[in-house]
Amino acid sequence: MHVIIGLGNPGTEYQRTRHNLGFYVVDMLARRWDIRLSRRTFLSLVGDGVWRGEKVLLVQPQTYMNRSGDAAVKIREFYHLSLSDFVIVQDDLDLPVGRVRIKRGGGGAGGNRGIASLITSFGSKEFVRVKVGIGRPPGRQDPADFVLQPFTRQEEASILPAVEKAADAVEMILTQGLDPAMAIFNVTSETSPQ
Repeated sequence: MHVIIGLGNPGTEYQRTRHNLGFYVVDMLARRWDIRLSRRTFLSLVGDGVWRGEKVLLVQPQTYMNRSGDAAVKIREFYHLSLSDFVIVQDDLDLPVGRVRIKRGGGGAGGNRGIASLITSFGSKEFVRVKVGIGRPPGRQDPADFVLQPFTRQEEASILPAVEKAADAVEMILTQGLDPAMAIFNVTSETSPQ
């Protein structure tokens, strides 16, 4: 089973914020794979199904960002999964708006409290992350405030293609493996993979 967890915050007040890009990508995958996110379990909104012959579980934790690990560890324990069965989709301040990057383990949370919660709950950094760039806040704006704001109109033009690209990255990880996906999506140019 593959578990794809999109990080975000529940509630309509957060629905269109930068910090909810993980939810956007899970919603996109749910549409592509014809999976309904309709069950409330594991402290999450969950949809399960089969994609290309593999069982998949799409997850949007309903714990708020800083407790995302609580939901993930419940899923891991219930299904007896290894960390290699998880793909985490997150927003990333250190990537330009719209850039997608894949990472396996290493490093820290990079200021993302959802990732910090996962590292604590899993007891390890060794899980796959699909990062979607939201850029840095302008001037001296507090990053914590910035991530909870909606995208500007200019940024919105880059967001849908980035969500599509992140969904493509998840699919490639599942079908071709992590290394081929990283070779395609971790390019330094701004061009989209074909």
